Amino acid sequence: MHLSTVQYTYDPRHLEASEPTKYKPEDLTEEQMLINIGPQHPSTHGVLRFEVITDGEVVVDVVPHLGYLHRCFEKHAESMPFNQVIPYVDRLDYVGAMNNEHAYVMGVERMLGIENDIPKRTEYIRVLMAELNRLASHFVAIGTYGLDIGAVTPFLWMMRDREHILRMLEWVSGARMLYNYIWVGGLFYDLPVGFEERCKEFVTYLKPKLVETRGLLLNNKIYVERTANVGVLSRDLAINYGVTGPMLRASGLRFDLRRIDGYSVYPELDFEIPVGEGTVGTVGDCWDRTWVRYRECEESVKIIEQCLEMLTKEHKRTRDYDPRAMVPKKIRPQAQDFYVRAENPKGELGFYFRADGRNDVPVRCKARSCCFSNLSVVPEISRGVLIADFIAIVGSVDFVLGEVDR
Repeated sequence: MHLSTVQYTYDPRHLEASEPTKYKPEDLTEEQMLINIGPQHPSTHGVLRFEVITDGEVVVDVVPHLGYLHRCFEKHAESMPFNQVIPYVDRLDYVGAMNNEHAYVMGVERMLGIENDIPKRTEYIRVLMAELNRLASHFVAIGTYGLDIGAVTPFLWMMRDREHILRMLEWVSGARMLYNYIWVGGLFYDLPVGFEERCKEFVTYLKPKLVETRGLLLNNKIYVERTANVGVLSRDLAINYGVTGPMLRASGLRFDLRRIDGYSVYPELDFEIPVGEGTVGTVGDCWDRTWVRYRECEESVKIIEQCLEMLTKEHKRTRDYDPRAMVPKKIRPQAQDFYVRAENPKGELGFYFRADGRNDVPVRCKARSCCFSNLSVVPEISRGVLIADFIAIVGSVDFVLGEVDR
């Protein structure tokens, strides 16, 4: 049997037969070229396609194309009771599922008017879980970002330490990544006996590991040269595009909903809000975005320590504590439109609810995706950079397509 050695045959109709693009062949000059980056996983962090117009190795324009994942969260939420939506909330930003649950549950509790009746131990456990998950999310962000620009070891270190967190979250909830642990009115179950002690051991283990990561990656000469002064996002541009989370704070604005809105027990906790300072480059560059996430890991460790202190002393476990005591049998809020927001690892995750007062199924449940807004600014900060720097910019955004294509 004869096998052809020709791997690719040019056909001028290839572009027309492919996925729709904004730019047509006639729109390009002789020097320009259209390159599709994605929707395969490498360098696009999920099923995302970038239509990139280049002049040589310089990026002229970028067009993000979404719609390959079809999570359909909002339509699912309109067909089931409020409490049964929680497993679907997990699957938005599946790297920070506990934070998603916290935001969603907080909104339903406020609509029901029971937010002030939640036991303090429950609230401290929620914040403990959210901050552990914030650490796990930032470990993925920092580790995969290093991998994007050629640093393999930091990725292995971050995944190693993230595994400790996932095992603890699995011990608490029974699931590795998609938890369904934070319920409307309470929790699935109390912390397992010995969890607080195990968590303290992890914090003791983690502190020197964070210092090592800083020396290995953030202060690495090659890494600094690849990220400093690249993809600079000004504060005004970030605000105009609705950018939130570490991306916004890296641009110099000290805006964190844990402080601004003061939800749950965050007002009772002592922690700082890191912002970009342009230490090795320009405020709002790729280096600053990673730096802010790294500093937030240090602050999350402080919050975890304070939560553990409260959970082992003032709000320690007792026989009469029931994490499901306030869980309503039927969730039927009064007719209203309501919006709630919370500080997720990647930014402001918001839920807009519409209830009719007659049903326990939401008429409307829209998710305000921080990843979607953060991703929308990529074309603005990518024009005029090299293709290699464009990959560095995309990686610095830290988005999850489950939330973007919800």
